[in-house]
Amino acid sequence: MLIFAARRIFQAIPILFGVSLVVFGLVHIVPGNPIDLLMPPEASPAVIAQMKKAFGFDQPLYMQYLLWLGRALRGDFGLSVFNAAPVWGQLVTALGNTFVLAILAAVLGFSLGTVLGVSGAMFHGRWPDKLFSAIATTGVSLPHYWCAIVLVLMCAVLHDWLPAQGMGDDSLPLYDRLQFLILPVVTLSLIPMGVIGRLVRATVLEIFGQEFVGALTAKGLTRWPVIRHVCKNAAPPVLALMGLQFGYLLGGSILVETVFNWPGSGNLLNLAIFRRDIPVLQATILVLASFFVVLNLLVDIAQAAIDPRIRR
Repeated sequence: MLIFAARRIFQAIPILFGVSLVVFGLVHIVPGNPIDLLMPPEASPAVIAQMKKAFGFDQPLYMQYLLWLGRALRGDFGLSVFNAAPVWGQLVTALGNTFVLAILAAVLGFSLGTVLGVSGAMFHGRWPDKLFSAIATTGVSLPHYWCAIVLVLMCAVLHDWLPAQGMGDDSLPLYDRLQFLILPVVTLSLIPMGVIGRLVRATVLEIFGQEFVGALTAKGLTRWPVIRHVCKNAAPPVLALMGLQFGYLLGGSILVETVFNWPGSGNLLNLAIFRRDIPVLQATILVLASFFVVLNLLVDIAQAAIDPRIRR
């Protein structure tokens, strides 16, 4: 097991290096310079050159990359071009807010998806299976931003049930602050619920058709112990998809955070794109992509721990 984990960690290192190279290169493909956008038209060439030197934009691209990568490995992403604040401080605050949404949405979506999938497989071909499958398909098919807008319209505009935007003030009681989480968490949980539900249903149905299930039944095991064995065999592919979906929740929440004005990494990334704030843009994409790689690594190790056949 330790050899497998060490091999997977070693394989992840060049992936992370490639991610950093792609992140740095993509934001420099767009023509123009963020300093040129921020400086007033009457600024003298000397002032513009001084600003470019201060942010390192006067260096060749390969030198900019090496300097940026060296600082990034130490956790130093420089200063924001827009407000001259440390990028790391802004990013940590935004990531903390995004993790709150992502973890709650993952717990809700994965739990409902697993229940829907297992229940649909147990009632295969009957009306509960069709109902659960319809719910899962609806969750996959509806776009995040459309669901967010509809929920805001129904729960905040037409009926004053829940707050529409923001995350509340620290001075508010805990119950009032939790109300700000309900709409974005429900919106983010819909797609993971549908994706996990469909995979769990298909995997459990496939395993129910295998010979060892009939052997367990012939030995006299009741229905629930058999289902427990089936779920254990269905766990590896489901775990892999859960890891991917959690990564999507971290990186794909930009539209949902924008609709609900949630101060997370997606909202920060959206602002950085419009402001051409390259340091913030690079740091946010790199950290989110690194989380995605690390999540896949942890999922692979967890799969190998559950199913020894994967280590071979």
